[in-house]
Amino acid sequence: MVLEEYRNSADPYVGPFARYFRNADPSSLTIAAFLCAVIAGIFFILTRVRDWFLLIAPVFVFLNGFFDVLDGRVARLSRKASKRGVFLDHVLDRYADVFIIGGIALSPYCPPVIGLLAIIGVIFASYMGTQAQAVGCGREYKGLLGRADRLVILVFAPIIQYPLVWPGLNLGFYKFTLFIGSQYETTITLTFLAIVMLIFAIIGHATAIQRAYSTWQELKTKENSNKNEKTNKEK
Repeated sequence: MVLEEYRNSADPYVGPFARYFRNADPSSLTIAAFLCAVIAGIFFILTRVRDWFLLIAPVFVFLNGFFDVLDGRVARLSRKASKRGVFLDHVLDRYADVFIIGGIALSPYCPPVIGLLAIIGVIFASYMGTQAQAVGCGREYKGLLGRADRLVILVFAPIIQYPLVWPGLNLGFYKFTLFIGSQYETTITLTFLAIVMLIFAIIGHATAIQRAYSTWQELKTKENSNKNEKTNKEK
């Protein structure tokens, strides 16, 4: 996870906005982030009608990330942090991921199967993080690709995709023909966005496995420690 390491470095930039919104309800900012994700997903789907919607969707992806960072800062600054707010934030973040990536999966730039695999990878990576917390290991943020990293990529990937589909360039679509047996064949069309989704699918599952392994090892260490304490007490 690259950007997670710079979370504290972003405070000087987020701080002024947090102070401006300090009287706002943090949950309202969480909901605003979610609504931006829904709008981003809709614009990705609408690229079936107009290619230039590829330039509008990332604006709302950025706003989703902005409000997602802001709600926690405002909650701490205004002393309104609560477990309900954390719960709402985690739930709506997962729905936001589904709407954004689902919108890309339903666009002309990504085969639905690849989009589905990306959604599953992202959701499982997040699930492993929260499950670690549920079993007493603390929130697990380790991994190759965190949510902040994904959002930054999803801001720039559509912008890069847009000029590739301009008439005459022929750079937007890459077709691969797969042969199944001797009689059947299928053609898969990949774009830059589809390749990004494929990377999300692969790295998402790798992150989930990495977090699961880390949690498993931590639980094992705790169990061994408890056994040793119990043995020492019996002596």
